[in-house]
Amino acid sequence: MIRLIAVLASALLLSGCFFLGGGGGASYSGYVQRAGMYLSSTDVDNSCISPKLRSVIASFERKFGNKIVVNSGYRDPIRNIIGGGEDSSYHMRCMAVDFFIPGVNKGQLIAFAMRNEQVGGLGCYPGRNFIHVDVRDRPRGWRKPVTFSGC
Repeated sequence: MIRLIAVLASALLLSGCFFLGGGGGASYSGYVQRAGMYLSSTDVDNSCISPKLRSVIASFERKFGNKIVVNSGYRDPIRNIIGGGEDSSYHMRCMAVDFFIPGVNKGQLIAFAMRNEQVGGLGCYPGRNFIHVDVRDRPRGWRKPVTFSGC
């Protein structure tokens, strides 16, 4: 019984869920939490995220030891137009998120995305604190994601 308690306590500490609120020590005050994710505002829709995209998100969270904060998730066609998105935006297909990780340099996120085989598209947005990742299929023979917006 003592071993079981020790294992459970260790798992909680390592996951950061019990003492650190799942953030690994980063500050998440002021962000909305919905469906296990942090969102930059109540307007962000994370209701539809593909399993493949969830896997990509998890890879960033494992690598950096903190949860992501989503700036933009799913967009319906009207919200996509208002947000200036492309007609073929992967946000409208539940296959893209714009995000940052508190306490992690944006350059580190970009470098990891460039090495992450699951990332199909990467947007870097100079002057902004977030990146865009999507799970489109890469063109045949591409070893890095399709890049745009300042990458």
